[in-house]
Amino acid sequence: MVFNVRESTRGVKQEFPHEVEVTDHVWIPMSDGTRLSAKLWIPRGATANPVPVILEYLPYRKNEFTALRDSIRHPYFAGHGYAGIRVDMRGCGDSEGIIYDEYAQQEQDDALEVLDWIEKQDWSTGSVGMIGKSWGGFNGLQVAALQHPALKAIITLCSTDDRYADDVHYKGGALLASDMLWWASTMLVYNARPADPEHVGEAWRENWLERLEKTPPFVEEWMRHQRRDGYWKHGSVCENYDDIKIPVYAVGGWADGYTNAVFRLIQNLKGPKKGLIGPWAHEYPEVAVPGPQIGFLQECLRWWDQWLKEEETGIMDEPVLRIWLQDAVPPKTDYAVRPGEWVLEDSWPTPNTEEKSFYLGDRQLIQQPVGAKENLMTHQQHGLYAGVYCPFGQEGDMASDQAIENGLSNTFTGKELQEELAILGFPKMQIKLQCDKKRANLAVRLCDLSPFGTSKLISWGQLNLTHRNSHEFPEDVPVGEEVTVTVELDAIGYKVPKGHRLQLSVAPTYWPHAWPAAEEAQIQIIKDEDTKLILPAYSNKTRPEDIIPFKHPETAAVMEREVLRESGRTREIRHNTVTNEWVLDDFSDEGCRRLPSNGLEYGSTNKNVYRITEGDPLSASVQCDWTLTVGRKDWQTRLESSSTMVSDAQKFYITSQLKALEGDKVVYDTCRTFEVDRDFM
Repeated sequence: MVFNVRESTRGVKQEFPHEVEVTDHVWIPMSDGTRLSAKLWIPRGATANPVPVILEYLPYRKNEFTALRDSIRHPYFAGHGYAGIRVDMRGCGDSEGIIYDEYAQQEQDDALEVLDWIEKQDWSTGSVGMIGKSWGGFNGLQVAALQHPALKAIITLCSTDDRYADDVHYKGGALLASDMLWWASTMLVYNARPADPEHVGEAWRENWLERLEKTPPFVEEWMRHQRRDGYWKHGSVCENYDDIKIPVYAVGGWADGYTNAVFRLIQNLKGPKKGLIGPWAHEYPEVAVPGPQIGFLQECLRWWDQWLKEEETGIMDEPVLRIWLQDAVPPKTDYAVRPGEWVLEDSWPTPNTEEKSFYLGDRQLIQQPVGAKENLMTHQQHGLYAGVYCPFGQEGDMASDQAIENGLSNTFTGKELQEELAILGFPKMQIKLQCDKKRANLAVRLCDLSPFGTSKLISWGQLNLTHRNSHEFPEDVPVGEEVTVTVELDAIGYKVPKGHRLQLSVAPTYWPHAWPAAEEAQIQIIKDEDTKLILPAYSNKTRPEDIIPFKHPETAAVMEREVLRESGRTREIRHNTVTNEWVLDDFSDEGCRRLPSNGLEYGSTNKNVYRITEGDPLSASVQCDWTLTVGRKDWQTRLESSSTMVSDAQKFYITSQLKALEGDKVVYDTCRTFEVDRDFM
């Protein structure tokens, strides 16, 4: 995982209305005796004149791993009259205890006790806001639903309201091969890092060994729950949006993997709410790529001033949704900027969209159904050019030209558009089909075919056909019978220009995003009136004079750091023409840095290899390897992990190997194996 901090000094502020005092380590006691470690940024004089508090609550280690990103954000808030607090969750960083899973009840209970503690501090007014991206965005929503009286408002970025349907484990009821094991392997090695001896003392080694022994590979629990049961309902605020009564600012980006939730939150939350969607990947909008970046920290201050200081900022007089409607661009695997325009909406759904339907002809998108039938081609390597599921803005993250993918799927191309077609919202593909197997998947891609012949991925969707009626109660596909299913594609805001063509592609495979069904299924689609692409065609009613421009990005100065090893990325696709095996090899060296402020050095490398052989869905395999270092000149630790996942027709098989070294000495080395039945997968 990469946390980007812009190296440029553009927009950096050195002076603020308040001087800031920093405390690197404070213990917060929990009722069971466990202590959580926190870092504080407090305006000078706050003990005499208390201030509201901004809480960020994460498992990602405040001392080094998020130190750079924290240094540009929390001092900014503190410099404008807020206390900033970064808490390492139980079992992470310098905090005591063990972390057993993501978004567990213990995590939420601890958050409530952290809020209790904040209320009692002499520098705190007792009014707290939570901010967070990804994990911190998730738990911000979850803690908001618990209705602690001190928590007055949240800003949630790159998060979800539905842990099963819209996270890195399952999509459309299909197992996310690209991310399920990768994310679990990431947390396996992240959780294995030791606490800092300078903060926890001589107990660091004993605590480290306990952490290594007791922290489980999260993937095992995730794979025990292959359907949307109570495990996933816990922490999914969509179960009861009414539990959230405080103001919510939901932020996402079109290049991110979590933008769908912004629309659902705006549609379903009853309290004060705002939504913001830019072109960004999985990062804060003041630093994210693709640009344009915005003055997001200034926007945060308007939100906090409104709800924590009860000052009228005008932010709630503005439309509830601001969205970057993207212009068409040639396909590339990374972008510095995505051109487009801001549009404003007062509600979601908006009256400014209407459904526009297209039917399937002879490899064409047409206006009227033809009533014919067509067999879907099956190629196990279809999907290798899809890009990563949740881009962080690295080179190579985005989907490349889809021409190869289109040749591996049934692709239907529309006529040249006679006028621009803007799309905003969730495209849908309704398909009537017959299938010769009880288990099968379906992937749908929507693309923009330019006059130059390049095919740009606009959006995609996935469905495990056994989940066609319910993620909670899957059922066999009725072999040989006609069924009609709907595949919802990810929400998108995109303008298809005049002279371009729409392309729709349908396939039963999408490797490595979707783990393949155990057998290759023959799916026949019936191209009648029930099989159609439904687009949310958008009419932009926003007047330029109604748009209040965002300010230019501002941050506090990034903390001093020394680069010990530069970062780098390779992403390669290989094909063995003898064995017909396809390999996607994704390697990321996140570099190594030293922080002069505390002497800590940290770095990591990650290699993920996805293999599949044409014609053999049971050949699918994933291997995720990590090497991670944390230390000082006189204290060095190293973690090495290797996780694998394969399957046969009945089961999934997972190994999780973890090795820990202090200096050159191996202090821990174990390999766990795990197997679980395929549950309608």
